[in-house]
Amino acid sequence: MSGRGDRTTDNTISGGTQSGPVLQGRNFRDVHIGNVVQAAPAPVALVQLPPLEPGFTGRDQEIAEIVSLLSTAGDAEAVMVSAVAGLAGVGKTSLAVRAGHAARQAGWFPGGVLFINLHGYDAAPVQPGQALDALLRALGVAGEHVPPGIEERAGLYRSVLASITDPVLIIADNASSEAQVRPLLSGPGPHRVIVTSRHTLAGLGARLLDITILDIDAGMALLDAGLRAARPEDDRVSSDPATARRLVRACGGLPLALRITAALLAAEPALTTEDVANELTDEMHRLEAFRYDDGGGTSAPSVAAAFDLSYQQLDESAARLFRLLPVNPGPEVSTAAAAALAGSPERETRKVLGHLAKAHLVEAAAGGAGRWRMHDLLRLYARQLSDNYAEADEREQARDRLLDFYLKTADAADDHLRALPGTVVPADFTGRDDALAWLDAERPNLSSAVTMASRTGRVQFALRLPLILNEYLAWRRRFDDRLTILAISHDAARRLGDRSREAAVLNSLGITLLNVRRFDEAVTAHQDAATIFRETGDRYGEGATLTNLGLALVEVRRFDEAITAHQDAAAIFRETGDRRGEGMALDGLGFALREVGRFDEAITAHQDAATIYRETGDRHGEGAALTNLGFSLREVGRFDEAITAHQDAATIFRETGDRHGEGIALDGLGLALREVRRFDEAITAHQGAATIFRETGDRHDEGIALNNLGLTLREVGRFDEAITAHQDAATIFRETGDRHDEGIALNNLKLAQAAQTGSTDQPS
Repeated sequence: MSGRGDRTTDNTISGGTQSGPVLQGRNFRDVHIGNVVQAAPAPVALVQLPPLEPGFTGRDQEIAEIVSLLSTAGDAEAVMVSAVAGLAGVGKTSLAVRAGHAARQAGWFPGGVLFINLHGYDAAPVQPGQALDALLRALGVAGEHVPPGIEERAGLYRSVLASITDPVLIIADNASSEAQVRPLLSGPGPHRVIVTSRHTLAGLGARLLDITILDIDAGMALLDAGLRAARPEDDRVSSDPATARRLVRACGGLPLALRITAALLAAEPALTTEDVANELTDEMHRLEAFRYDDGGGTSAPSVAAAFDLSYQQLDESAARLFRLLPVNPGPEVSTAAAAALAGSPERETRKVLGHLAKAHLVEAAAGGAGRWRMHDLLRLYARQLSDNYAEADEREQARDRLLDFYLKTADAADDHLRALPGTVVPADFTGRDDALAWLDAERPNLSSAVTMASRTGRVQFALRLPLILNEYLAWRRRFDDRLTILAISHDAARRLGDRSREAAVLNSLGITLLNVRRFDEAVTAHQDAATIFRETGDRYGEGATLTNLGLALVEVRRFDEAITAHQDAAAIFRETGDRRGEGMALDGLGFALREVGRFDEAITAHQDAATIYRETGDRHGEGAALTNLGFSLREVGRFDEAITAHQDAATIFRETGDRHGEGIALDGLGLALREVRRFDEAITAHQGAATIFRETGDRHDEGIALNNLGLTLREVGRFDEAITAHQDAATIFRETGDRHDEGIALNNLKLAQAAQTGSTDQPS
């Protein structure tokens, strides 16, 4: 394949882009083909520390110890603090957050604070790869540049942190094992990590801090603070210390139980502490029915009595919703989804959720307004109630309503993602950004809903939702999720005997397999899909699959077959009048033709593709086709035309907010400008590309741009800068494991060094 720089020194390979059912340009650095839809640059989220909890008390010694360990003034080695109690609700998170705020106030972490809840004790804990994905995105790495493997993600995560000079605090909350949290450690440097867990994670080499329940005095102080936060004059705890001590003992000194009790007292001013203490005592026989297994065997504690007491104060509508909430498969639920569960209007459901929040039976989620979550143990408790009341609550009908809500809303969001200008779209969302935001928030629920549907025999849902989510997961490059739910969808299609949808799933699976570099499997999936589409007479499906097959065949260097696949696809789309499909096939054809040196034909294919995209209003596709056209034009020495193509592509990508596409176009522009000796402009273009790739977290492409920059700087005798550029490029390629491009960068470095010293020796 032709590279983006000098043909003997910077032939490169990297990632690609995709759109709809067609993956474009995978792994070939200078190719972006098809209807490329590029996400906006990922935001940097370095102020994730949750707010302080009112009424926090009784942890002065622990706070002081953690804060002393967080100081960045001394040892450069990262110090971890594993806050362990073996009991949910003991206040580990509150303690870590309080310590984080204290350290921030001391000015120790100007680099920011990252906070992630690992949900270690949920039915579906956050996997290390998922956690790394979230942290990388918070650090500003675009989703499209997050690698698929855990080790690659961990390496990129450490590299990004290593590039941040100001200390960063990472709080990994609610870890269940060392394996879950080990990849999240930052490595040597100024950064600090706090890990909270219900287990003692002794194998991490961390400084261990065991957090126990509150003593009587601290528990009384927490109760009193909770009441006075609501009503400063409320003295029910301070005026009856004997009963308050009973109450603390009944709550087991557990901060979660104490907070629920304080909320109950605050909500009912006529209720006495003695009333609550007596009721808690009466309910203690129920503790064994709701036990948390912390590995302590028969000594494992329970807080079911505290939960029961709060639950019993609910009216029937609130109690029923509380019992139904665990039906939602993800860690958070929106008000709209809760309304679907309840079968009630959203406005009414919002009020009921407010009552539950006041009782501390749900809490506002960090994901934004109108989203709710349950504490881990409360969810287990509510799930037990849900089982007991399943028939009375018509739980399975509620599950159907929830899944129907997710299916219909996701379908409407998908329509917005796929819409071209002038397309009529559902009124559920205000536009593409609104639809994308909803999908981002609901992704864990939607993915888990597919698994739940399959498990509960709702095969049609398990088949359909993955296909609806296909465009979104491709857009966000969520390949792990995509592979998981598409496998479920494929099984559902086979169980139903739905050949048409089986082919659609196989096509999508092939695209995803190509993204994770499982090329041979991708070829097989597309071949199987094409066969089914042909048998069922689905010409569009056959054409789309042949386009994707052509891209996969290029990856395994079966170029002649790839050309044939693209030609057949273009012919099908031409016959059926599908102009946009024809454009995608032609752009893929140009890609394959260029690989075998048929540059004039490649140019014609890209030009035709760009024309079709322009006529159909597909700006992203037009930009991608122009970028590819520019690279092909440069191969035949039509440099002025190549410059124009890259300039036009950069303008389109800039207008549409596609930063990464703009970077590719600028780097190609720099190469074309260098060919006509417009070196200063070329340097500016390469510098702009390198900056964009750095901002979007694309380390590999940043290395390519820097290498091209070095070559151009050498042309104008700026040898010191050229040497630095090649050194930086070599470092990036070394860190990302690209030995081939590292060799190219090192060879160019030697050439620059030789030019600087005036040596005529050429490195071998």
